Amino acid sequence: MFDPTLVVIVIGSLGVLLLIASIVMGRTATSPVEERLGRYAESGGVVGAPFAEEETPDWSHQAADFLNRLLEGTDIFDRISRHLARADIKFRPAEYLILIAGMGILLFFIGLVLSSSVAFAFLAGIFGLFLPPMFVVRAQHKRKVKFDNQLGDMLNLMVNGLRAGYSNMQAMEAVSKELPPPISTEFRRVVQEMQLGIPMEEALDHLLRRIDSKDLDLVVTAINVQREVGGNLAEILDVISYTIRERVRIQGEIRALTAQGRATAWVISLLPVSLMLLLYLINREYMMLFFNPETRACGIPMLIVAGTMVVAGFSIVQKIVSIDI
Repeated sequence: MFDPTLVVIVIGSLGVLLLIASIVMGRTATSPVEERLGRYAESGGVVGAPFAEEETPDWSHQAADFLNRLLEGTDIFDRISRHLARADIKFRPAEYLILIAGMGILLFFIGLVLSSSVAFAFLAGIFGLFLPPMFVVRAQHKRKVKFDNQLGDMLNLMVNGLRAGYSNMQAMEAVSKELPPPISTEFRRVVQEMQLGIPMEEALDHLLRRIDSKDLDLVVTAINVQREVGGNLAEILDVISYTIRERVRIQGEIRALTAQGRATAWVISLLPVSLMLLLYLINREYMMLFFNPETRACGIPMLIVAGTMVVAGFSIVQKIVSIDI
């Protein structure tokens, strides 16, 4: 005899997997028109083009288009677009929200199958909801660090170009051709926007929207001030380049000195989680005491308190080893 509950769980899990797969395939199979338009998009995402008459959009695209129309112009829409642009992820906000919901549902069913406990499945579903934002934040941080490390070379190239007689736009175009991504990609977008008729100030504001960097903000401010009041931009950028290089050098030394503290925070924070998973595999009955109807009134609050303490300890250690320059 088949268990109806198990059949429903399996079908639901397959449906969520198909949903996620269709979204990913839709992102990787963009038309040439969409790719070209996406290069000029302010947020860096792919601009959706109307479907051709012979093409039939699937239900996932229809749901994404409906959510985009529903959320367009709202604060949450702009905030999600900004986060995705800073991480250089070619997702629309609606698709990102569908992915978050899909991950939560998927991990809920997986937790329900593994533990046969609704409470454990609920916690797994909540964890699944946080997985896509964690990935986006991680991608933002890695891209920002890489961009900041390339900013000194970019300024040197611009200074040399300006001293050789280049205009600001020609110097930025040289940066987009000579340096590696992500800085070349971002300045290529700036040059393309300026070629389309967007003023330089607005194009640089779009760059700041995509890259949340204090050093870049200083450079953009210097360029805008020089365009308004005049002055030797090459000398100004040369001084800023020296300041940024020294800051990067000092930050590298600080990261080397605080590497042990950051590693300790990760080890201590992940140790209780790893121990719980190990005990669950070795002695499942013992770990299920936290979720049994007779003992969950005490077990679940204990897990919540323990998780809160782990997160608080990790945050405190990160604050201690985080030194601003």
